[in-house]
Amino acid sequence: MSEGARGQSGGWAAALAHEQCSDERWLRWLPFGLLGLATVVATAAAPALGEGAADVRWTLALSALTAAWMIATPRPSAIHYAGRTALAFVLCWLNPFYGIFGVAGFFDAFESLKGRWIYAGMVVVGITQAGSQSGGFPPQDPAQASVFGALILLNAGLATAFMKVSLRTEQRTAELERLNAGLEEALAENRSLHEQLVAQAREAGVQEERARLAGEIHDTIAQSLAGIVTQLEASVGGERQQRALGLARQALAEARRSMLDLSPGDLDGTTLAEALAGVVASWSAEHEVRADAVVVGDAVPLHPEVEATVLRIAQESLANVAKHAEATRVGVTLSYDGDEVVLDVRDDGVGFDVAAPTASSSFGLRGMRQRVARLAGALALESERGRGTAVSARLPALAREAA
Repeated sequence: MSEGARGQSGGWAAALAHEQCSDERWLRWLPFGLLGLATVVATAAAPALGEGAADVRWTLALSALTAAWMIATPRPSAIHYAGRTALAFVLCWLNPFYGIFGVAGFFDAFESLKGRWIYAGMVVVGITQAGSQSGGFPPQDPAQASVFGALILLNAGLATAFMKVSLRTEQRTAELERLNAGLEEALAENRSLHEQLVAQAREAGVQEERARLAGEIHDTIAQSLAGIVTQLEASVGGERQQRALGLARQALAEARRSMLDLSPGDLDGTTLAEALAGVVASWSAEHEVRADAVVVGDAVPLHPEVEATVLRIAQESLANVAKHAEATRVGVTLSYDGDEVVLDVRDDGVGFDVAAPTASSSFGLRGMRQRVARLAGALALESERGRGTAVSARLPALAREAA
């Protein structure tokens, strides 16, 4: 995925975090603002209420106590919400204009309360608001009592609407967070796969070029020098001919040494069996999966290209096990069987359906088939879902002297 997509994902996360912090600050200071506004309005309107209003000194003292309670108690918490709601009820009883402050109970019930207590808190806030809106507590006549009951129902409906909106908002926020986390995980996996693919392609390119150069040397320089040596050995000559023969033999030896140097690095200075055992042990340690290498028959030096092909097929098979098999055990067997050499790689992983269409990313398997085909060998693949996978490569056991 592009850098722009990663930047956009990071921007979503930053915007979501900023919006969440803004909401928390807003909910923290909203009750204080409503309390201050309600105190001003209730104090100014107290003379107009006549005998129905309490002494302003009492409401001011209770307002100060409410502010102190909101500062002293932690929020969001049930004790903070319960104390503030009870004080709002008493303030509305003393002066109905404190309903301006009581409405704060609708906004943070979900943060402060759990389970059924949310509904209980909403009911208390609804009753407080209904009393304020109907003219104060308690109702003075049947008409006011009827209005009070209707307002309780209205406030209950508003409370339900608030709850649904809040729940929907929380669900959307949680879904956005899950999507963002999934996107970040996918981006990390994509980067890892991309790096692995680039590394494999680079390694494959290097090995292909090494094999090509070795083949070129074998088919041109080495063959020509071998022909020159044969001709010189067959002819009869003097000192100059012997000198030319020595130079030709030396050049042929150098050409063959160059061909061997172009073989895979794992084969430098070691036998195929030793190199294979090293590759298996290194892979097992890296992936923490038990892997055993076994050699059957008498190990003999083979043509460099045969040995390189065997080693590369083993490495590619182990790479496929690591990527797809989820195996707990792997067995690698190298068999010297007369005129053939056979490599078997078996695992106890999840397996797959070999009859299914080949995925576009399975270039490793195609590469193994191409390597084997170049040496007139055969590659067999057996697998079944839940029963592991087996790869078997049969190659002609060309002797090293044929190089």
